[in-house]
Amino acid sequence: MPRVPHVLLSILVLATVTLNSLDAKAARITVIDAATGQPLPDAVVEVDVADTPPADTASFEIFQRDAAFHPHVSAVPVGSRISFPNRDTTRHHVYSFSPTGVFDLNLYRQDTPPPVHFDRAGVAVLGCNIHDHMQAFIVVSDADYQAIADESGQVRLTDLPPGEHRLRVWHPRLDETHQQWWQAPTPITADDRRSVSLSLAVSPRPAPKHSSLQQRFNRALSQ
Repeated sequence: MPRVPHVLLSILVLATVTLNSLDAKAARITVIDAATGQPLPDAVVEVDVADTPPADTASFEIFQRDAAFHPHVSAVPVGSRISFPNRDTTRHHVYSFSPTGVFDLNLYRQDTPPPVHFDRAGVAVLGCNIHDHMQAFIVVSDADYQAIADESGQVRLTDLPPGEHRLRVWHPRLDETHQQWWQAPTPITADDRRSVSLSLAVSPRPAPKHSSLQQRFNRALSQ
């Protein structure tokens, strides 16, 4: 068995120590379903820090493909602008009646409408007037830190300042209105490790069933 050179071994040890050191400075939050113990991707985590300047606004994109919105959940700072390009072969009519952002993008396919400005904190629920099963969510946040849980239900916050900060979590299945948040009973710190169990009140939506023609078309596109 070949021996690892001392220099290479030292580099590997240093890299491991550095990664562990960086991880030690990160707050890690795991969001799970209280009923099943399964991880909850698409949970949005917000952390408020006192005396922190507002987050920078930016431009984002939520596109339509296979009669679905991508991504399903977005988290953006207040003041951001979002465009809604259509990458389907069919037309869509994207809208939201939520107070956070009321808008109506009439039937379109190739020409992307101008971006929508979201200047109010809250949750905007998206729909399509042509395809009733289509739904997505935009969490417009005035918090100092916001992040979306990955497939393992985890969020890492690597740059929280020292001190105790307010934590709250949102998920689209917390209630029927999609406006409810879970509030942490105790603050979070910069190196916290925490598991959050959410009691969900809304069942997941069934996946849409495509017609045989649409299925053949999708297979042709993937070849």
